[in-house]
Amino acid sequence: MDFITSLGWYVVPFVCVLSVLVFIHELGHYLVARYNGVGVDVFSIGFGPEIFGWNDKAGTRWKVSWLPLGGYVKMVGDADAASTPDTKALKKMTAKEKSRSLFYKTVWQRIAVSAAGPLANYLFAIVLFSVLFATVGQRFTHPIIGSVVENGAAAVAGLQPGDRILAINDTPVATFEEVQVMVSAHPGEALNILLEPAQGGRRLLVASPTLSETTDYFGNVHRVGLLGVMSGRDASGYIHHSWGTAWIYAIQEVFSLSWQTLKSLGHIIIGAKSADGLGGPLRIAQMSGDIAQSGMVALVWFMALLSVNLGLINFFPVPMLDGGHLLFYFAEVIRGRPLSERAQEWGFRIGFGLVVGLMLLSTWNDIIHIFVK
Repeated sequence: MDFITSLGWYVVPFVCVLSVLVFIHELGHYLVARYNGVGVDVFSIGFGPEIFGWNDKAGTRWKVSWLPLGGYVKMVGDADAASTPDTKALKKMTAKEKSRSLFYKTVWQRIAVSAAGPLANYLFAIVLFSVLFATVGQRFTHPIIGSVVENGAAAVAGLQPGDRILAINDTPVATFEEVQVMVSAHPGEALNILLEPAQGGRRLLVASPTLSETTDYFGNVHRVGLLGVMSGRDASGYIHHSWGTAWIYAIQEVFSLSWQTLKSLGHIIIGAKSADGLGGPLRIAQMSGDIAQSGMVALVWFMALLSVNLGLINFFPVPMLDGGHLLFYFAEVIRGRPLSERAQEWGFRIGFGLVVGLMLLSTWNDIIHIFVK
């Protein structure tokens, strides 16, 4: 019973969080499709055999399926859950049926339908962050030094635990993250650091961040500065925003998270960073359970973070993802006609291979991270 209870702490939050995000994503596709007169045959949360479902007046089958690792909206003229056109069925359609098929809509209508899913996830994340920032507050790390690395640049300069960094080169800093960005951008350069010691008062020190170099797979050398300090465990704080401004900071947070994710993926691709950090369903399930036990606020923040990542990943120009469909549609805009069926078929095959490969890699990392380490 203890094992079942422990397993439930991880599985239930994971299924709930993922189901909500998938529903929001697919609802974006559904609403824009219906707005443009596209018929929707199936709206499914999960894959595989149906658990339960119902039909609405418009003829859409709404259902929940057994495998809760995604979902799909199958529109009129689609051959499968990946929205691959059913070429044989499309050729046999009547004029009335064609008017309800996504395949026969204008390219800009198809672009709108494909982009609606990821954009719905971004909008959902903005709403969640806005509510959090206006109620609980936006979390940040005070620029207070928790520990100093022995013989590091900070130790040589005289920085000590408990010091608060006020400014670097006359530029005020409000968070520890801002300190990291400024130090990283000035390797080997002398920085004037204004401090407020724990005992009070102020002092000005000069520190030269240690130069750290890494070479990627393409031979490019990346240089960053390291100061040799870490924030304290109790250095986190919250900034409350009004309801009128919270959404602005929420949008900034969404763009910041997207940019950080893209940078991390870029570093993995060029070999400047290990792919060990890529996680899949098992890692997400573990994190969902751990965070759920930390309280509702932490779970809502985690849901917003996952919603950003889900929206971003689906914008990647990989066939089978929404970004792959957008890639084909924009190619159609440029060429003035759709890509050939053969080109699209090969695109979906390549996309399928990439998605499966990524899933295998992330699942392997999950196994190593959860069951081996």
